Amino acid sequence: MITLDAVILAGGTLSSDDPLYPESVRGSRSLIDIHGKPMVQWVIDALDEASSVAELYVIGLPADCGLHAVKPLHFLDDQGDMVDNIRYGVTQTYIDHPQRSKALIASADIPAIKPHMVEWLANQVAEDPSRVLYYNVISQQVMEASFPNSSRTYIPFKDVSVCGGDLNVVDKNIFASERPVWQKLTDARKRPLKQAGLIGFTTLLLVATRLITLEGAVKRVVKRLDLDARALLNPYAEIGMDADKPHQLAILRDYLQESL
Repeated sequence: MITLDAVILAGGTLSSDDPLYPESVRGSRSLIDIHGKPMVQWVIDALDEASSVAELYVIGLPADCGLHAVKPLHFLDDQGDMVDNIRYGVTQTYIDHPQRSKALIASADIPAIKPHMVEWLANQVAEDPSRVLYYNVISQQVMEASFPNSSRTYIPFKDVSVCGGDLNVVDKNIFASERPVWQKLTDARKRPLKQAGLIGFTTLLLVATRLITLEGAVKRVVKRLDLDARALLNPYAEIGMDADKPHQLAILRDYLQESL
């Protein structure tokens, strides 16, 4: 068994014209109510019950926002963007607990996750602890079996079509040396040509024409980025079911109603 500290990304403010803004609390998506408790509290509860998780670090919310956990719960200031928040959170866990080599990174808007899903990820890391990044992907078949109307965006490979997950693991040494690629990847999230330049036009072409498998694409990308990473084909759709749009929030509310 491996022990992980969890960094929960709960910062950022919705603009007033965002469709989810009316549901938010002072523009905070992570505090949107789902059946009587904030969306991020559902995530905290799952991590709190997972035996592999030691302590929890919430980034972007104040300590007086009403969140709670049995395990130690820390609150860190928002650093302005996703990369800086991850770096700040992971660095803080390392300062507090240098004996723990990995950190779990969780988005605040995946309220359907359960403790056994966290344990599955921890076990994957424990079986192959040498990587610096473990990134979850979920197949279209798995996602649509649980959430058929979620409107996820899938990347088609030769062997499987996948979407990204919002529960991942990084090694705490990942920020020991400056890696400019992190900021470049963040800046390129919605700019396909920039993404292509980073991962390589040949790889992008192979993906677009479905001439490469998921594993083959990962090998090409990690080599180009000089990053020892592993893509995990996760069996749990809940890890990829976030609340980006009103209809996705409605799906999650219906789904979670059944667990009450």
